[in-house]
Amino acid sequence: MRKQRIISIGALLAVFFVSGAAGAHDLTEVLAAIANGDHRSAEHKARNKYRHPAETLVFFGIREHMTVAEISPGGGGWYTEILAPFLRDKGTLYAGSYDPEAEEDYYRRNAKRFDQKLAAAPEIYDHVITTVFDPPHKLEAAPPASADLVLTFRNLHNWMEDGDAHAAMKGMYRITKPGGVLGLVQHRGAPSSRQDPAAESGYIREDVVIELAESVGFRYLASSEINANPKDGKDHPEGVWTLPPAFELEDVDRAKYSAIGESDRMTLKFVKPE
Repeated sequence: MRKQRIISIGALLAVFFVSGAAGAHDLTEVLAAIANGDHRSAEHKARNKYRHPAETLVFFGIREHMTVAEISPGGGGWYTEILAPFLRDKGTLYAGSYDPEAEEDYYRRNAKRFDQKLAAAPEIYDHVITTVFDPPHKLEAAPPASADLVLTFRNLHNWMEDGDAHAAMKGMYRITKPGGVLGLVQHRGAPSSRQDPAAESGYIREDVVIELAESVGFRYLASSEINANPKDGKDHPEGVWTLPPAFELEDVDRAKYSAIGESDRMTLKFVKPE
């Protein structure tokens, strides 16, 4: 099965590369095929309809030859499953994972889980360069000014809760090359809401994120509504974790929250000035 799945991905990419396909439509198709590949679990693929990975990565400007740094991929490496095979032959992927020596068991456990995931499928993940990104002190997810594209998905609220958001943003700025892009997806708070400095609900106002990124030197480029969800009222008892897939309330109003789907999310693109 492993041999078959990597051959199918490799064949797909070979056609893409040999044909010289560079259009957004062609690239979206390739990324979508990887996102629905046999190497991904049914549970992970079921989230494609909420996370729109192919469209999101195309919006951020990904190309097969790039050096990409994924910041805090989590124990499951949801986006790593797409990035690693896409970049395997022509690009470079750094995965700035959790600190395996962190004080909190959650981070140690998920750092180990991520490493085990990569080790279990070398035919897909053998070229991934695993590093540590643990603000405020361990920020070398990639060499300074090396990344064409830095990506982080739904992590900013964690850094805000720990008081490390500014340090994290500085760390991402440092590894981005001049002219390089930061692509950021985050649970989006209501524009009129008062921003909790600790972002305990998981939601952050879009203007707060833009101001934070610009405070370290990034320049705001564009936003996309790819990951918007107008059904999300953002006033849930357990914040974003009330919604799928977490379902913190378990069976309480589960049908209601299932109908809403995953959280409303901002999708923002920044550039490091030349």
